[in-house]
Amino acid sequence: MMLDILWSFLILIGIAVAAITGNIEAVSTGILASAKDAIELLIVMAGVVAMWNGFLYIADGSDLTRLLARKMKPLLKFLFPSLPQDHIAGDYICANFIANMLGLGWACTPTGLSAMKALKELEQERLRTNINHSDNSFSKSHKQLSLDTASDEMCTFLILNISSLQLIPMNLIAYRSQYGSPQPMAVIIPGLITTTLTTVIAIIICKVMCHRQ
Repeated sequence: MMLDILWSFLILIGIAVAAITGNIEAVSTGILASAKDAIELLIVMAGVVAMWNGFLYIADGSDLTRLLARKMKPLLKFLFPSLPQDHIAGDYICANFIANMLGLGWACTPTGLSAMKALKELEQERLRTNINHSDNSFSKSHKQLSLDTASDEMCTFLILNISSLQLIPMNLIAYRSQYGSPQPMAVIIPGLITTTLTTVIAIIICKVMCHRQ
């Protein structure tokens, strides 16, 4: 809601300034040019996302994601020590990490949502078990608050998803190619360095905050 108000305010201010300075025609031309660029970029990105989503579905159907999940179990154990070993959330988390490493921000959204849903269901199951084995001294509001509170795994996954370690930033490369960059692949090394640093910092923050509880 706040973003809607902010963008509406900026658009109205821009139109008002253009009208006052006599550049209203430039606004109309810019709107049409931006709409054209947006459609062209959408077509390019739709192709990129469709291709890599197809690869991910093939990998999932051929059990490649489960194989990679098994290979990533030591890492998952370190990042999510309380996550059950064969829980479905682990598969979704691995698929999400792989998509993020390929720089497919759009393509990793479905796996990210599935992982978060599985982690939420796991946490709610734990809380219900604890409440059922308690002395029933929890109030109704306390129980609801507990069920709606994000777990350590959920917070850790969200932060790591935002930090987004990227080996090949495919979306950014596609953007640069679309807008005529002479070297669209030049962002790979800087992106790898930056996202590695952000991911390491994210892991440190998660570990510190989880141990402080």
